[in-house]
Amino acid sequence: MFGVLVLMVEAGEKYRHFKGGEYEIVALARDCNSLEEVVVYRALYGDGQIWTRSLAEFEGFKEFEDGRKVKRFELVEDGKS
Repeated sequence: MFGVLVLMVEAGEKYRHFKGGEYEIVALARDCNSLEEVVVYRALYGDGQIWTRSLAEFEGFKEFEDGRKVKRFELVEDGKS
């Protein structure tokens, strides 16, 4: 039917956003309309808000106006600890 999700990101892992906030992966999912792979993640600060982002964007880079590129999220701790 649909392709199997083959992802580098796993539930339970902790990531740091390039702006400094830390997040825990809650689940990996697929958008019901586009079938795009998405990451469901929770902030480890404040009220623990839940967010989603496409897997491609989550694993991708942020490019700044000056041309610099940084990874959007960096793994801090894997879910096996």
